[in-house]
Amino acid sequence: MGFLHRNRWLAPYLLLAPGLAWLALFFVVPLGFLAHQSLEVQNPIDFTYTFEWAWHNYSDALTTYHPQLIRSFVYAGIATALALLLSYPLAYFIAFRGGRWKNVLLLFIIGPFFVTYLIRTLAWETILSDNGLVVRILTDLHLMGVLGDNGRLLATSTAVVAGITYNFLPFMALPLYVSLEQIDPRLLEAAQDLYASRAKAFLKVTLPLSLPGVAAGTLLTFIPAAGDFINAQLLGTPRQFMIGNVINSKFNELTDYPAAAALAFVLMAAILLFVGIYVRAIGTEKLTG
Repeated sequence: MGFLHRNRWLAPYLLLAPGLAWLALFFVVPLGFLAHQSLEVQNPIDFTYTFEWAWHNYSDALTTYHPQLIRSFVYAGIATALALLLSYPLAYFIAFRGGRWKNVLLLFIIGPFFVTYLIRTLAWETILSDNGLVVRILTDLHLMGVLGDNGRLLATSTAVVAGITYNFLPFMALPLYVSLEQIDPRLLEAAQDLYASRAKAFLKVTLPLSLPGVAAGTLLTFIPAAGDFINAQLLGTPRQFMIGNVINSKFNELTDYPAAAALAFVLMAAILLFVGIYVRAIGTEKLTG
C-alpha cells in the first residue's frame, strides 16, 4: 500500500491491466493467429498449410465472394432501418408513457434474450411456414407477390431480413430508450409554452436529443447483423447466403482455413470502414450525447 501511495500515477494503469491482459490474450493473440493463417497456402495432396505470404487469398476472396459480401451489407442495412422504425415508437412510448409499467415493458424487450439465439430463429421457421398465419394474412392482403416468392415466405430474402430484424431489435430499442428517458420533460414543456406544436417539439427537441441513441443503436445492430449467418442458414437458401455463411462453410466443412481467415479480415475491414465513415458523417458528439 505504501508503494501505491508513493506512486499514485500507477493506479490507473494497474486498474487497466486486467482488462488489457484479457483483450491481449483472447482478442489480439487470436487475431494475430488468424492473420498468419490468412496468408497460408493449402497443399491439395495432404491438406497441410504452409506460410507463403499469400496475399492473393484476399483478392481471391473479394473476387469470388463479393456477391455474398454485398448481400450481407444490404440485408444488415435493411434490418437496421426496420429495427429503427420499429424501435423508436416503442422506446418513445416506454420512456414518456410507460409510467409504472416501464420495467415490465423493458422486460418484454429483453425477454427473448432468455431464449437461445438458435431457438428463436428456429421459431421463425414455424411463424413463416407455408401454412402459417403470417402467410395467410399476407395472402389475404395480396402482399405475397411483393414480399414472397412463388407463394412462399420462408426461404426468401424477406424471411432472412425479418429474422435478422427480430433477433437484433433489442440492440436498437435499449439505446434508444436510454437516450429518450434522459430527456428533461421540462424542455418539451418549454417548447409547447413557446407555441410549438407536438410535431414541431418532437422534431426540434426530442429527435435531436435522441440522436446519440439512434447512432449507438444503429452501430450495435448493423455490425453483428452484417456478420450473421444463422438466419440465412435457417430461414433462407444458398441464394440468400451471406458472407458469414461462406466463412462458416470454409472453416467447418471445407477446412479451407486460409480462405476463411482472409474472408474474416475482409469483412472486418469493410465493417471498420463503414463505422469510420458513419462516425465521421454523424460526428462523435452524436455517440456521446
